Amino acid sequence: MTSPSSRPARRSLTATPVQTAALVVGAVFLLVGILGFIPGVTSDLDHLTGAGHSSGAMLFGLFQVSVLHNLVHVLFGIAGITAARVPSAAGIYLLLGGLIYLGLWVFGLLIDKGGAINFIPLNSADDWLHFTLGVGMIGLGILLTRGRRTDERALS
Repeated sequence: MTSPSSRPARRSLTATPVQTAALVVGAVFLLVGILGFIPGVTSDLDHLTGAGHSSGAMLFGLFQVSVLHNLVHVLFGIAGITAARVPSAAGIYLLLGGLIYLGLWVFGLLIDKGGAINFIPLNSADDWLHFTLGVGMIGLGILLTRGRRTDERALS
């Protein structure tokens, strides 16, 4: 019989809070990307276009989506899940992803939503969701890596 102290340590999928945050954010993006293709969750799915402002599909009846929009969410989700394997990559994912989403927020505020430049497509609900995601991801990236950098310097 093996004593509890001689058992190998159980390794978790994510060892640090920043890895857990990247994993959760990535999983949510992956889920949202998939949900964008599911009837009932996405209304007017028969009006889903490849890209552009003419897509009439609405995720949760609120966020305008297209095939491109959904695939970007899927890829961004996979990137987060992958980045969650390494603490530094998880932090970069959250910080860089947050900056990208803040950039999308500004882009969405400045463009003509009915014009050809709105290729993603974006609506006002998307704009404010992008702002919230950007601030949230940057906040997580900063808060969850701040002490870690100090700890790593002390060990070297």
